[in-house]
This record gives sequence, C-alpha cells and structure tokens, in this order.
Amino acid sequence: MDKIMFNNWPDVGYTTFCQKVKRVQEGMQVAKSGSLVFCAGEPQVYTLDQLMRGSAEMLGKGTMGTTYKAVLDNRLIVSVKRLDAVKLAGVTKEVFERHMESVGGLRHPNLVPLRAYFQGKEERLIVYDYQPNGSLFSLVHGSKSARAKPLHWTSCLKIAEDVAQGLSYIHQAWRLVHGNLKSSNVLLGSEFEACLTDYCLAAISTTTSSSDPDTNNHRAPETQNSTHQATPKSDVYSFGVLMIELLTGKPPFEHPSVRPNDMNSWVRSTREVVGGGGNEGNEDHKRLGMLAEVAIACSVTSPEQRPTMWQVLKMIQEIKEVVVVEVGECHGPVVESS
Repeated sequence: MDKIMFNNWPDVGYTTFCQKVKRVQEGMQVAKSGSLVFCAGEPQVYTLDQLMRGSAEMLGKGTMGTTYKAVLDNRLIVSVKRLDAVKLAGVTKEVFERHMESVGGLRHPNLVPLRAYFQGKEERLIVYDYQPNGSLFSLVHGSKSARAKPLHWTSCLKIAEDVAQGLSYIHQAWRLVHGNLKSSNVLLGSEFEACLTDYCLAAISTTTSSSDPDTNNHRAPETQNSTHQATPKSDVYSFGVLMIELLTGKPPFEHPSVRPNDMNSWVRSTREVVGGGGNEGNEDHKRLGMLAEVAIACSVTSPEQRPTMWQVLKMIQEIKEVVVVEVGECHGPVVESS
C-alpha cells in the first residue's frame, strides 16, 4: 500500500482536519484541548506536529471512526483513530476529556494501550500502540485472495482466554464496558497475543448503527434498541458470538438461530466439513465441544442467565487445566489450522 504524508492525505475530510489543527495552533499558546494529551503519565515522546508530518496509510473504517498507521520521523509507528464526529455529536470537550483520562488509565497485557488523545473544535483523535500482526478477523477469515481455515482448537482456547482476561479486567477493575466487541476489534500483538482495541468508546457515542449487519450480529438483543446502553452482560453476549466465530470460521451473520444443543452440533459440523469427515479425532471434538458450551452459555437471550465475564474466564481456565492434565501440556501457535 502506498504511503503518503498526513498533510497530503487525499481524503478531503482529513485534509480539512489538518488545516483546523494548524489554525488552533497558530497565533496563540495551544490550550490543552488543542494539543496532544498523553494518558496515564505517559512521557511525551512526540508532538502533534510530528504526528501530522508522519507518513500514513489507512488501515480501515470501523463503527467509531477511521484508523491509520502513522510512521513518525523518529521511526516510531503508532495507530491513529480519527473519531467519527457524528458518533460523538453532543459530547462536550469536558466529557470527552474525562472519559479519555479514565480509559487512558487502563493497562493490561490484553488491551492495546491508549497512549494519547487530541481534541480540537470539531475533530478528535486517539493514539494507540501499533499492533504488527493484524486483526483476529483477518486471521480467522483470511484475505480476499486467501481463504483461511478454522483455527486449531488450541489456538481458539488461547485467544478466548486472552480476550476473556482483557474483558474481565475492564469489567472488574474499572467497572467499564467494551461496548463494541467483535473480531475486527481484537488485534494480535508481537507474540500473537490477542489484545482488545476500541474498548469503552461506545459509552460516549450518541448514535448507534443499525445498518451494519456485522456490528448488529455481534450485539446483544437488549442493545439493539438505540436507547439501551451496553452493559457487562452485553459484552458477555458479544464474547459468545466471537467464540462461535473462532470455532467455526464463520462470520456472525452466518450463525444460525438454533437451540443450544443444535448450535453445538452445528459447530462440530463446520469443523468436519473442513477437516474432511472428522479427522480431528474424538478428543479434539470433545475439547471443541467444551469451548462451544462456554460460547452457548454466553450468548443466551436473557442477560440475567448469562455468566459474568469473570465466571467465563474461570470456565475457560478450567478447560485449559483439564487439557493440561490429559495432554500434559497445552500449547500451539496461534496461526495453526486444523
């Protein structure tokens, strides 16, 4: 993909943004709302000016905005999300600042660190660490030119535990919610650890998208109404959908609406088709079934009947312990396929 300078960005909206940033900075001392604010005591290792001058490429557009990979003049690589102004319409500077200071304090091995944020008169940016190995969506579904196979069950177990660790931390340690969990919002770190991104941004969104089938199929039934905010239990539902996606390699809009027993059978059938008649063996089917049971428990219709994220994490860790006892060791590269 061709790399270009932020200041020469072909997108008219981004060019306008850069011009507005310059106007904020010219002829005055930059106020806090017009500068790059680093979170959680982070050292200021670059300036807004350096960020604007960096070469960049668009990584993708999501529910909350557009994400870019930016390479700064000191060779530091960061991920920059330009938030959708429509999604944040009506959110005051003070509310945004307080929320960023809270979310920017989250630090966990399975969260992509939010390092800094910017807000001007009409524009807002957030800066994350760049994750070199892409998204879980790309790993599970492959690229347009190469269709991926379902992941090996050990990889599913590892990723599920990573995501559950991150969500449990958000829910328990900070009493916050992710609000937009899906495979494109799970990134893979340098050692292929699964890390959550875009966490806690839905809380300040003033609109919800009803036209994006991918997002809607991840969302819990009780949050389909735009007046209902995301909750820890709706995150649990999204986690269940994500696990089914992991186990089957099927995107959420292809998941059937069936009874729990039938869902388990469907999960197994998707592996058999790919594996050519169930070559994974009885033990592998048993372990896949255990993971599918966790996913089914998470994605029940009633929020009250869903487990908490901490309980889900314990379920996954118990499966891991069983495997360790049976096999002696539970490991496997994330990219291994069945």
